[in-house]
Amino acid sequence: MKLFKKILIANRGEIAVRVIRACRELGIKTVAVHSDIEKDALHVKLADESVCIGPANPAQSYLNIPAILTAAEITDSEAIHPGYGFLSENAQFAESCATSGITFIGPTTENIRTGGDKSKARQVMKRRGVPVVPGSEGPVDTEETLLKIAKKIGFPVLLKASSGGGGRGMRVVYDEQALQQAYNMAQREALAAFGNSEVYLEKYLSPIRHIEVQIIADAKGNVVHLGERDCSVQRRHQKLIEESPAPGITEKFRKKIGDLAVKAAKALKYRNVGTIEFIVDQDQNIYFMEVNTRVQVEHPVTEEITGIDIIKEQIKIAAGQLLLIKQSDIKFSGHAIECRINAEDPDKFIPWPGQIKFLNLPGGPGIRVDTAAFAGWTVPAHYDSMIAKVIARGKTREEAIMRMKRALGDFLIEGIKTTVPFHKKVLNHPDFIKGGFNTDFLEKMTAQESGAGTAVENGSDAEA
Repeated sequence: MKLFKKILIANRGEIAVRVIRACRELGIKTVAVHSDIEKDALHVKLADESVCIGPANPAQSYLNIPAILTAAEITDSEAIHPGYGFLSENAQFAESCATSGITFIGPTTENIRTGGDKSKARQVMKRRGVPVVPGSEGPVDTEETLLKIAKKIGFPVLLKASSGGGGRGMRVVYDEQALQQAYNMAQREALAAFGNSEVYLEKYLSPIRHIEVQIIADAKGNVVHLGERDCSVQRRHQKLIEESPAPGITEKFRKKIGDLAVKAAKALKYRNVGTIEFIVDQDQNIYFMEVNTRVQVEHPVTEEITGIDIIKEQIKIAAGQLLLIKQSDIKFSGHAIECRINAEDPDKFIPWPGQIKFLNLPGGPGIRVDTAAFAGWTVPAHYDSMIAKVIARGKTREEAIMRMKRALGDFLIEGIKTTVPFHKKVLNHPDFIKGGFNTDFLEKMTAQESGAGTAVENGSDAEA
């Protein structure tokens, strides 16, 4: 089956550049969309065509479905790649693409709807024998039910927004007295962030590791996994460093979590690229957490150890091609680590937009940098603060760490502050070097630096 002749990328920044590069290698023309303040952005310069779709405000540009579809129609684009963030997990957008006769490069609308409703996804997994954290069967809608379930599974418990992500609409509750107030707060936050006040309940597990598995599935039900990624280095439920393979786990465990991911994908009748996310407790028990119905920020670490171009696979499957990769074909080689470089104050994690006066990107053996940044570019204040992803690959984890340290030393930037100093600190921490850490790693590191006690936070819902 033939591929598309032209694809519109409904995104910006490094992921738009990443998709453009994949399209070029497949011989596909590309269309970039941009807001009025990003007419000189790198993704606009690299694409074959570009269309301004509105003002800087994302709601009027990168989230503007009519404007994006109009741009696709006037440029005769056959398909739209949504990247990650923005409209990538918006079922209405996927549906609108289909109505307009444009292929949405991603999973089915039903996949997106089920994946976006975490309580519903839990129910599907539970019916198909995929382990989930003990909790409510679905959204909790009465105080009596809330208290009954909390007492049954035992405190502490975790309230989570059904449509949530990134820690919003989430509350840890340690006793019955605080339950009702936390429930009301979680509902209000969920409604404000996602337009849906539904909240469900889980047993609060701590400490835990956050391990996810990359999967690829075609329209005929063929599914493979590309191994796991450890995403346990988090701050306030946001991933900062990811690596593959996960350090300190056995081949038996690796096979088990990979098989569970494939089982989960088949339970959802999943199509295209996605990620099945799990939490793992101290006893190595694996629990389904959520499914991300899009390409992940951290997909490069998987590409580096498998040699498989995940973006190309997305495009091929969306074009109707069958998955040619079998599970037995997938071989893992070496170790890869990714550091997300944000335009932020490295101590306070406050966004630091502005013009980049000088930029030297790292290179050399085993180093990959995915970015849309360049000297003279002004980092806008309107969008996510991530400006680059540095990926280091080595024959061993130790070599990957040393290469990452070297790369961070070579990452020179003037005009704005970035989180490079923070990443250097993490890479030199003995607990990180040792591996096998939990989602409370950064909490402990910060406490050690300040000499204060550690406030452990459940990172079981980091999003990306």
